[in-house]
Formats: sequence, structure tokens, C-alpha cells
Amino acid sequence: MDLEKHDPPPPHEGAEGCVTTLVRIPVRIVVLVLVLPVRMLWDLLVVAGRALDRVLLRPLGRALGWVYDQVLTPVGRALAWLAAALLIRPWVALWRHVAVPVARYGFVVPLVWLHRALLTPAGHGMRWLYDRLLLPAATALVTVLLVRPAVGVWRYVLKPIGTGAHLLVTHLLVLPAVWVYRYLLTPVGHGVAWTFRMAGRGLAAVGRGLRSGAVWLVMKLLVLPLGRVYRCVLAPLGREVVAGLGVAWRVAGFISRAVGRVLARLAWYLVGAPATWAYRTVCTPVGHFLRDAVWAPAGRAALEAGRAARGALASARETLRAARRGAWRALVGAPQVTDARELEGSAARTLGRTTTVPSAAPVSEISPLDRTYVKRG
Repeated sequence: MDLEKHDPPPPHEGAEGCVTTLVRIPVRIVVLVLVLPVRMLWDLLVVAGRALDRVLLRPLGRALGWVYDQVLTPVGRALAWLAAALLIRPWVALWRHVAVPVARYGFVVPLVWLHRALLTPAGHGMRWLYDRLLLPAATALVTVLLVRPAVGVWRYVLKPIGTGAHLLVTHLLVLPAVWVYRYLLTPVGHGVAWTFRMAGRGLAAVGRGLRSGAVWLVMKLLVLPLGRVYRCVLAPLGREVVAGLGVAWRVAGFISRAVGRVLARLAWYLVGAPATWAYRTVCTPVGHFLRDAVWAPAGRAALEAGRAARGALASARETLRAARRGAWRALVGAPQVTDARELEGSAARTLGRTTTVPSAAPVSEISPLDRTYVKRG
């Protein structure tokens, strides 16, 4: 078996180095030793799961389905009908025929009548009183007592005083403060801002220099060695480990299947073949003998016994019917015969009978004596 041709490693840039060549075979051997028990356990679990599904889970599922269809569904329907009959329907009838009429005619209708006949006219009257009397009176009272005095005080007292105070505050406070802000504070602020900006630029330049130096040191002392170690050692080792896992998994599968075939063949020769031989050479002839010598005669005897029992029951029924007819005749007498030419056992319409039974077959209208004369002629 050419393992390299069956499962080639993933392509990677560059030629294979000495590390790849040195670690390939030991890594694959170690991985195979580690993976083989896992693969055998996995195959065993797969076989056990399939057998469990075929032997237990499927029959159990079918049995549960049958129980659900044949037992739980009728029981559930019966319980639903019983619950509806005992719990839902009485409450529905009580709600429909008792609670709703009582609520409608005991509360809703009187309340609607009270609202329509009493509360609505009273509300309209109170609203008319409020709109036509109370609101105009209150408006006039507030206007006379509050609004007009307040307007007079504002117009003739507060407004002249406010105008003089405004001129005084403007010339004594606002204009000097504006001049100080424009010609003193603004230049000082600009100078301070320029100083801080220049200091910030200097600190930023120093920080950029320090950062560049730190980055150069990290790249030269840490990143480049780690990258070379990863590229030359870890990446080939990882690729070989991954490829070895794939190859080892397949090889472990071949070994596991071979071990399984050996165990299955061994189980067949130790258990299956003797059991098959015993079934064919011992159990089958014994079963045929029991079927032909015991069960078949017993079945025929049971069949004959059943026929004899049915015949005895039929004769007993006929005897009981004859005894009942004899007792009836002894009590009420024999039936009268109106015409000897009529057939006794026919229920159809004949010469001396006017009724017709729908299910009876029609009888010939020629009497027995006429039929005799016709045959002799």
C-alpha cells in the first residue's frame, strides 16, 4: 500500500526541508499508535449503534407507535370527550344560559337605561350651565380682579424702571466686559493655545521616535525569530501532524476492519456454525416430527371434535324445536288446512292466498292434481 500516493500532504510553498524529512515517519508512527485505539473504539461504537437500532430501537419505536395508535389515542379521545362532557359543556351552558342573561338583564340593561334616561340629560344640563353661566362669570371676575391690575402695574410701573436699569447695566457692565474679552483675554488665550500646541507637537515627535525604536527592536529581537521558527519548524511539523492524522485514521480503519472480520469469522466458527448445525440437524427434524406426529393429529382430532359438537348442538336444537312445536300444538291445537291443494311451506301468493311476501319466491299457480294430469297426458 502506497500511503503517500493515497493521501498526499497538502501543498505548501517551498521545498521540503530536512526537518520535514526527519519528522515525517516518526510522527506518523506515533500518530498511528495513538489513533488506532480511538478508531477501533469508534468502529465498535458504530457497529453497536447499528445493532442496537436494528434489534431494539426500531421494534421499540414500532411498539410505541402501535401503543400510541391503538391505546393512547382512543383513551385520549375518550378522556377529552369525558372532560368536555363533565367540565366544559356544563360551564358553557351555565355561562350561556345563566351568567350572560343575568348580567345582561340584571346589570347592563338597567345601567344603559340609567345612562340614557338620567345621566345624559343631567350632563347636558350641567354643561349648558357651565358654558352659559359659570365660565363667563369666572372669566369676567378674573379679568377684573387680576389681569387688568397686573397690566396696569407692568405698563405704568415696571416697564419704565426696567428701561433705566437696562441702560445702566449696559454702560457700566456689558461694554467694559466686552472690551476686556476682545482686547485682553482673546490674545492671551491665543498665545497659551499656541504654546500648548507647539509643546504637543514636540512630545508627539519624541513619542513617534520612541515608538519607531521600540517597533524596530521588537521586530528584530522577537517577531523575526518567531516567524523563522514558525516557518521552518512549526509549520512543517503541523503539516506533517495533520497529514499523519489523516493517513493514520485510514490505516487504523483498515486495521480495525481487519480485526473486526477476524473476530466475526471467529465468532461464526465458535458460535454461529455450531448453532446453525444444531438448528438444521436437531431442531428442524424434531420440529417436523412434532408437527407431523403431534400437532397435526391433535388439530384433526380437535376439528373432528368440533364438528361432532356442532352436530350434537344442531340435533339438540332440532329436538328442542320439535318439543316446543308439540307443546304449542297441545296447548292451542293443530292448524286448520283450508285447501289441500295449497303448498304448506310456501309464503308466496297462490290460488287460495291473497297476501304476498316481498322476500318469497313466486310459486306456480297450477295445483298438484293438475300437474299430475298434465304429466300423465
